[in-house]
Amino acid sequence: MRWSAGWHGGTGRDRRPAEGRAVPGLDTTWTSGWPPERIRAVTDEQATLAVIGECGADDAQLRNALPVVRARGWRLLTRWPGSYLVVAHSGSRLAVIGDLAGQHPVYYRTDGAGTWWATSASALAALDGAPVDVTALAAHLAFGQPDVLATRSLFREVARVPGGHLLLIGPDGGGVERYEPVAYSPVALRQQGPVVRAALSEAVAARIDSRPASADLAGLDSTTLACLAAQRGPVTAVTFADERLRDDDLSFATRTAATVPNLTHHKVPGAPGTVYYSGLENISALPVSDAPNAYAVTASIKRAVLDTVTEHTTGPGVHFTGAAGDAVLSAPSSYIADLLRERRHRRAWQHALVHARLRHTSTFAVLSRARPASRIDLAGAWRHTATALRGSARGWIPQAQRPMAWTPLLASADWMTHGARLMLASALDEAAGALTDAPARLAEWTERQDLARVGANTAGWRALALAEHGIELAAPYLDNEVIRACLAVGADQRGAPARYKPMLDAAFTGSGVLPGFILARTTKGGFNSLAYAGLRENAPVLKDLLGPTSRLAALGLVTEQPIAEALSRASAGQPTAQGALHLVVAAEIWLRQLASASSTWWETVSGHVAAT
Repeated sequence: MRWSAGWHGGTGRDRRPAEGRAVPGLDTTWTSGWPPERIRAVTDEQATLAVIGECGADDAQLRNALPVVRARGWRLLTRWPGSYLVVAHSGSRLAVIGDLAGQHPVYYRTDGAGTWWATSASALAALDGAPVDVTALAAHLAFGQPDVLATRSLFREVARVPGGHLLLIGPDGGGVERYEPVAYSPVALRQQGPVVRAALSEAVAARIDSRPASADLAGLDSTTLACLAAQRGPVTAVTFADERLRDDDLSFATRTAATVPNLTHHKVPGAPGTVYYSGLENISALPVSDAPNAYAVTASIKRAVLDTVTEHTTGPGVHFTGAAGDAVLSAPSSYIADLLRERRHRRAWQHALVHARLRHTSTFAVLSRARPASRIDLAGAWRHTATALRGSARGWIPQAQRPMAWTPLLASADWMTHGARLMLASALDEAAGALTDAPARLAEWTERQDLARVGANTAGWRALALAEHGIELAAPYLDNEVIRACLAVGADQRGAPARYKPMLDAAFTGSGVLPGFILARTTKGGFNSLAYAGLRENAPVLKDLLGPTSRLAALGLVTEQPIAEALSRASAGQPTAQGALHLVVAAEIWLRQLASASSTWWETVSGHVAAT
C-alpha cells in the first residue's frame, strides 16, 4: 500500500516506515510505495515544500511557492491540477495538507515528545497496537458520512483531519485548522462553464505523459474524460457491457469511438462471475485497504475492466474513471429543502414538480419529504437522529421514501444491537455540541460528504489496480480545482431536473471536445441487476460472512436476523437495503483483513522492536 508518514518534535524517535524513503529536505518525512517521480520537493534556507502524488505544478511553480509557505498561505498550495499531498515546513511549524476528497487523508497522534502523522490510520495504530474505535465504525455504518464524528478515526488514539482542514504541527503539538471555506461564493452556471472545462482539461493533462492512457467509456462523466484525454494522444477506451445491464452505454460508446479521433474502443463482456459479492469466500485475494472499501464488493467487475485494458495496452499506464462525476456535476434533490429554508417557494415548487414527474409521485410528496430538513440545522438534526437511535429499530423501507435528512439513518443502523445504538447516540449528541462552522445548506453538507465517501472508496479501487495490474487510476472529478469549479455553482442549478447534467452542457457545448449526441444524452446506466444477481448467487457466502463468526456481530454492529431477512428478500427478487448490505460486507472484510494482516508497517532504527 502506498502511504506517507512523518514525525515532528523532539529527537530520538526509534522508528520509520518500513522500506520508507526520506523526502528531500524533510529528513523525518517518508514515503512508502510511491515512485520517485511522484515525490518532488524544493527548499531554501527558510522553507521546504514537498508534493506527493499527481501534481501538475512544474519545478519553477513549486520554487515560486516557497514564499507562500513562509506566509502560511496554505490554500494556495492546494490549487495546482492533480491529486496530491502537501507537506510544508517553515520555522518551527509543519503543515500537512490532504485533498478535499480524501484520496490523500491525513491522520495524526501526539504525545509529550512530538507528533506522528501519516496518510494511513492503520499505520499509526500499529505504533502501539491501538484497537478499532467501535463507535467510529458504528458511525461509518449507520451514516456513511465521514465527517460526522469530526476528528475520530476508525482507531482509538488516532485522530483524523476532517475534510477542508489541514494538520498544523508546532512546538505545542498538532491540531487541525480549516483551509477551505464552508461554502463557496455562488457563480451562475453559464458563467462557470468555461472554468469547469479548463479545470477538467488541466486535471486530465496533469496525468498524460509517456505512459499508455486508457479510460472507461460509459456514461457522460467517463466519456468526457476519455474525450479530453484523446485530445492529447491515443486512448484505449473500455466499456463494461454485461448483457444483464440492459442499458445504452455500449451503443453510445461505440458511436463516440467512431466519431472522436484517438479513441480505440473495446467491449468488456460480462461473465457469470462478474457480479457483486463474487469471490468473497477468499478475501485474502483482495488488497488490504486502510478503511472499509466499497470496491471489495465489486472487485470482479473492476478486474474484468482492468484485464481488458492490460490486454490492449503496451504496458502499465494510467486509467481514467468518471468516479464522483455525479457528485460534482449534479446535486442531490435535497437542495429543495434549502430552497424552502430560504423561502424561495416558487423555485422549490417548480423543481419539485419536475422531480415528481420523474419519480412518478406527486409534487406535494416531494415537498413533504423536504420540509422537515428545511426547518432544522445540522446540529439540531444530529440531536434528532440521536433520539431516533435511542428508540426501537425501524422496519425497512427504501431510503427514497423517508424524509430528507442532513445525516440519514441507514438501514444498517437498524441492524445493530440496542447497546451499540445507545453508544452511537451519545457520540452523536457530543458531536452536535462540539460542532462549529457548520454549513447553512443541506446540499452543501451532503455533497461534501458524498465526495469524501467516493474519494475514500476510490483509494481502494486504486490499490487493486496497482497491486494486480500496475495501473495508475486517475479520478479527475475528485481533484481540488475540479471540485471548487463545480461546487461554486448552486445545487439548484447543477441539479435542475429538467436537463441532465446541465454543467457539462455549459462547459462543453461548442468546444469541439464532446460530440453533440453525447451532450444531448439523457440516460444513465446502472448496476442494480448485477447487484441483485450477486446477492442471489452469493447468499450462502454472505450469510457465513455475516453470521455467528462475524467480527461486526462480535462488536454488536450487526445482528443475524435482519441480515438474514435482507438476504432472503434479495434472493426472492424483492427490493432490499442494497447500500446498507454493501457497507456492512465491506466493513466485515476490512475487520477480517485487520485480524489476519501480517505486513510490517514500521522498522526500527537503533535496534528497538518494530511495530507490526
